[in-house]
Amino acid sequence: MALLFGVAGWAAPDYDLVLRRGRVIDGTGNPAYRADVAIRDGRIAAIGRIAGTGRQERDVGGRLVAPGFIDVHTHAEELEELPLAENFARQGVTTVVMGNCGSSRLDLGAYFRRLETNGISVNAASLVGHGTVRGRAMKGASDRPPTEVELAEMRGLVAQAMRDGAVGLSTGLIYLPGSFARTEEIVELAKVAADYDGIYATHMRSESGRIFEALEEVFTIAREAGIRAQVSHIKLSGKPNWGRAAEVLGAIEKARAEGLDITQDQYLYVASSTGISQLIPDAALDGGRLRERLADPPQKTAIIAGMKAILSRAGREDYEYAQIAFCRSRPDLNGLRIPEAARKARGSDSLDDQIELILDLQARGGATGVFYGINEEDLQSFLRHPHTMIGSDSGVRRWEEGVPHPRGYGNSARLLARYVRELGCLRIEDAIRRMTSLPATAFRLTDRGLLRPGCWADVVVFDPAQVQDRATFEHPHQYAAGFDWVLVNGVAVVEQDRHTGQRPGRVIRRSQTAAAGNEPAAAD
Repeated sequence: MALLFGVAGWAAPDYDLVLRRGRVIDGTGNPAYRADVAIRDGRIAAIGRIAGTGRQERDVGGRLVAPGFIDVHTHAEELEELPLAENFARQGVTTVVMGNCGSSRLDLGAYFRRLETNGISVNAASLVGHGTVRGRAMKGASDRPPTEVELAEMRGLVAQAMRDGAVGLSTGLIYLPGSFARTEEIVELAKVAADYDGIYATHMRSESGRIFEALEEVFTIAREAGIRAQVSHIKLSGKPNWGRAAEVLGAIEKARAEGLDITQDQYLYVASSTGISQLIPDAALDGGRLRERLADPPQKTAIIAGMKAILSRAGREDYEYAQIAFCRSRPDLNGLRIPEAARKARGSDSLDDQIELILDLQARGGATGVFYGINEEDLQSFLRHPHTMIGSDSGVRRWEEGVPHPRGYGNSARLLARYVRELGCLRIEDAIRRMTSLPATAFRLTDRGLLRPGCWADVVVFDPAQVQDRATFEHPHQYAAGFDWVLVNGVAVVEQDRHTGQRPGRVIRRSQTAAAGNEPAAAD
């Protein structure tokens, strides 16, 4: 695709950039159509047959031209240290939503200012994390309700984050300290986010045997707080729970029919990823006293019994389903399944030795893991639902560090390659909508997610026959391929599958003015 310069005569160009002869997918779900796209001052200026000239012009040769992808579920706070965000940008992601699963930066105002000073390659928005707020107000993980003074502090912290530009509140209700929070506590904080027209995004208390109870809690919070709710990375974990996707979606549809705004996001792999601490009962981790409890034989015996009970309830005999992704204290175990790691570290793969290894690694600072337990048919059922958007659940990746989940390098490209091109689960126009206008609407990201005059020029250009996720569970550090051009606010950050080094990204803040109903939803 040749880049052309020059204009007729001495007239000044009409636009900064014109993309010629593309097939436009505008983000609405409407069919693709042939058109030129003109960009001026970082925004879409015109779409159609454009007679004017551009300071730069590119003949895209019939490739697809679409809005940049919005990854609604990330843990990309390391943008501050890794501002190029190559693993996101090189798969077409132009906006990331951080602060998920109850964990965020506490002082979002200061964090946002640092991002702006440093410069970032993709746009960034953030939720405020309930776990972060609770940990500050209650001085750590505490298995009790907050006092009135503590709850007031938590409300204040959420309100400040919303004023600083947070797009909503998130919870991680399988993680400490969120797992200790009762529904009433979350409702009170969600009411604060609702006052600013924020969204409530939740990693629910269960994605397995108690998923319907967990969903009912989501619906209760949405109803009592008067807030939109997003079910994070919807799934059914563990073989005993497979095959119930229609029931889960039915429950969500029933709640929507009753007037609740419930949507969901999803990553496109049959394995999850989180810390190995999730294999240990919460009570053992409360207050950061695991080492102390392990030193006491009766308490250690109770912890081991609790871990075996968790396995039994999941219908598992051992930890073969779990793989160590990154362990700072034992990097030689990265990429190994727990039984194999136990053999290497302890000389035995017995269940007791697997448990001893997990406890030892956690006591030494913990590790992240990859956990195989999702059914492909359920995954596709969730994907086909029209309100499912796409989120990687990934952070910014450090090249060649550990053996992380491949979703951080390939989730968006995998949607287009496997689930559109290969399996035909979705029309490509609908797949693009799941990554553009749908999340922009749900998270109130104004002037994003559409190719429409006046919208910010976040744009991807790609050949649908060539786009490909290349990261695998065995070899995850591989960038996606097939993206000819990725623009963020009108500036190319990727050309021909290579990062340009540019940092045109913006912090996307909620509007700084009054509460819901009297303001635009978000502002850059």
